[in-house]
Amino acid sequence: MTVISKAAVASLLIFMTATGNAQQLFTYGGKTVTTSEFLKAYNKNNSDSKPTEKSYRDYLELYIRFKLKVQAALDSKLDTTNNQRVELQGFRNQIMDSYVRDEASINELTSQAITRSRKDIQIAHIFVATPKEATEADIKKAQEKINAAWSQLQKGQDFGKVAINYSDDPSVSTNKGEIGYITSLVLPHELENAVYNTPTGKYSAPVRSKAGFHIFKKLGEREGLGRMKVAQILLAFKPDDTDALKEATRKRADSIYNVLTNGSDFKVLVTQFSDDNISWRTGGEMMEFGVGEYELPFENAVFALKKDGDISKPLLTSYGYHIVKRLQWKPATGDTADAQLRDEYKQRILQSDRFHIAQKMLLKKVLQLTGFKRNKFNEQHLFIFADSVLEKKRIPVFADLNAKTPLFSFAKRMVTVKDFQENLENIRSFESMRFGKTKAQLFEEFIEVSAFDYYRQHLETFNKEFAHQLNEFKEGNLLFEIMQRKIWDPASTDSAGLMKYYTAHKDKYWWDASADAVIFTATNEQAAEEFRTKIKENYRDWKKLIDNSGGQLQGDSGRYELAQIPVAGRTNFTEGLVTANVKNETDNTVAFAYIIKVYPNREMRGFADARGFVINDYQLDLEEKWIAELKKKYPVKINEAALKGLVK
Repeated sequence: MTVISKAAVASLLIFMTATGNAQQLFTYGGKTVTTSEFLKAYNKNNSDSKPTEKSYRDYLELYIRFKLKVQAALDSKLDTTNNQRVELQGFRNQIMDSYVRDEASINELTSQAITRSRKDIQIAHIFVATPKEATEADIKKAQEKINAAWSQLQKGQDFGKVAINYSDDPSVSTNKGEIGYITSLVLPHELENAVYNTPTGKYSAPVRSKAGFHIFKKLGEREGLGRMKVAQILLAFKPDDTDALKEATRKRADSIYNVLTNGSDFKVLVTQFSDDNISWRTGGEMMEFGVGEYELPFENAVFALKKDGDISKPLLTSYGYHIVKRLQWKPATGDTADAQLRDEYKQRILQSDRFHIAQKMLLKKVLQLTGFKRNKFNEQHLFIFADSVLEKKRIPVFADLNAKTPLFSFAKRMVTVKDFQENLENIRSFESMRFGKTKAQLFEEFIEVSAFDYYRQHLETFNKEFAHQLNEFKEGNLLFEIMQRKIWDPASTDSAGLMKYYTAHKDKYWWDASADAVIFTATNEQAAEEFRTKIKENYRDWKKLIDNSGGQLQGDSGRYELAQIPVAGRTNFTEGLVTANVKNETDNTVAFAYIIKVYPNREMRGFADARGFVINDYQLDLEEKWIAELKKKYPVKINEAALKGLVK
């Protein structure tokens, strides 16, 4: 099932404004269908044509028949079968993630990132690291250190000196904290906010990231350099390379550069010399990047290239010597209305920490929608309880807290200490999920997980579009199932009924001028010519030719009306004729036919030849009789005024 198109939505809104959102269009057996529901379906399937009263009436008949069949399936309880339930749940899981995210927040973060990309910010920083599996004591110690640095800066101490004295950045002794330029989506969001919100010449208050604590100084800004797509040849240093070996690498890089300037193919030299195992597979092409993502010498050399195709001289980084070819430059336009740019930035945001930020924004809405309420309980006892669970100790007994104590609730669910215990038992084996977090933080994460779980389970209640799409899939599946049981299977297996129908309607089934023929399809013109020659010599070997063709020839035999046989123009069909080649421009395959026998006159089809047509007609006949029965069972009443009002 596909989501309704933007054009259809626009049309739908227009019609809803004109006719009213909940106006009754028709009823069937006590069930009501509104104009808005009908228009949603109509616009989805008729978006390319201008609506008229006739088109509305024609589609209304189809829609009524659809609703009657679905109701018959529901009355037969087909929706309760295991197959239907499994398929519906599978579809629900498939589309749920696209609804369980805050598009408004993601769009806001996308606009922010594009706007910020207009400027590159030059920064210095002081960094105090926290261990990967930091304890509360580790975090407290790091916080005290960054606060001491902050205190020195507030007293007027030079930023570079304070950085040397306090920063854990290994390069601080040489750069005094200066790390060059960055742009949007380079740093984690909380750090980027600190940088972009700090005036030039000033420094930020301490800010925390997963790695530790930071203080940023804004040294300056410039117009954004944009993003670059390049290919590279990397001559990498090995960990134990001596100065002599590094010098030999430099000379080899110079030689490769000289060969390139004389016209050698860059991709060929990549395959011969590059040590970059990732870009080597793509002719040296690297992922598109912007300012602040690579070492400064590399970045400066790349953005100094003037036009696509330019090649840099060998440049030195800590990895070795690079020769870089500019492939494409994208300027930092900052145009938040550019649809393609928005899509590119949105994809980058969904793959970054910004997605989690958007989820935090959504959490606030989810807590409101789900009716979240905290209960009063003894937090100190809960956290002692939690510590016992995580450490697999004996769980203490408290008079005011036990497994059944309610912690918080949603509209239709109460969450207890027992639920929190199960959550802790699930995460205690995963060190990364709990190290460095207080028991209070683990409890807040449990609230978040519980809220999103409840929201997902009841998403139909909170999101009308999700509910509509789910119901659309359910009704489509039920329609297929009931048609299979009531019409398609009975029609194809009822031999007596088929023969009876054929006997009563023989005059419907005729052969126009026709021929027994083998129709061939070859993969190209050369293969077609080769096989045409062999078919002319002995057409009876056509199956062996196909089997030995290595997939270059396909064929099928049967009786075909002359109009069904592929020919280039008017053709005089005779026995033994190999028709001219007909090329399919879509895939460049070539068709031709061998004519075995010609039937020039119109002839009545026997039952065997007419069977496919008979099955189709018999199905339609059964369906019409069934629809008549359904209309008696579920009487249909159309609101003519509402129907005519759709055209206005």
